[in-house]
Amino acid sequence: MAPTTKEPHVCRNPDLIRGVGKYSRSKMYHKRGLWAIKAKMVVLFPKHDKQVVAAAPAEKPPKASITPGTVLIILAGRFKGKRVVFLKQLASGLLLVTGPFKINGVPLRRVNQSYVIATSTKVVISGVNVEKFDDKYFGKKVEKKKTKGEGEFFEAEKEEKNVLPQDKKDDQKSVDAALIKSIEAVPDLKSYLGARFSLKAGMKPHELVF
Repeated sequence: MAPTTKEPHVCRNPDLIRGVGKYSRSKMYHKRGLWAIKAKMVVLFPKHDKQVVAAAPAEKPPKASITPGTVLIILAGRFKGKRVVFLKQLASGLLLVTGPFKINGVPLRRVNQSYVIATSTKVVISGVNVEKFDDKYFGKKVEKKKTKGEGEFFEAEKEEKNVLPQDKKDDQKSVDAALIKSIEAVPDLKSYLGARFSLKAGMKPHELVF
């Protein structure tokens, strides 16, 4: 028999230049019909019901509870860094606190619970009467005034600034007197309340124990 001659191999993706084919990889994928072969070879794997595993709740560091007599640290506002004594929670949700005023200059006032840190220090306030203090007590009284001349108006405005009614001054003295008795019965508590809290270099807030 005469020897058979082999047909020359024809490349499906001839090189335009060395190492760069005429067709892209995606073009050759469809040209060779690989998509049809892949469609026939789809294998369905057995499905298993997923087991729901309840995750253990993350442990949170214990927080000091805010109860009457708890010493708080104010974080914002005019008295930022001051330590105050919590007296009671008002109907609005705000906290009634005092320095006392005679120790650190913080008067009876309302503060938002979001802007304080509760410490583990507590003061006995059983002798302090706070029944009369509510949200209305701290409301500003609006009084109608007679029309005054420009000069008289500014003079009156200066006089009215920082003027506290006498009855509120008396209330502050009454609360302070009963509270200071309890504070002075505990060694170093008076100086603790009088000192302003601040973070120093190297201190890590999340590691502090109040």
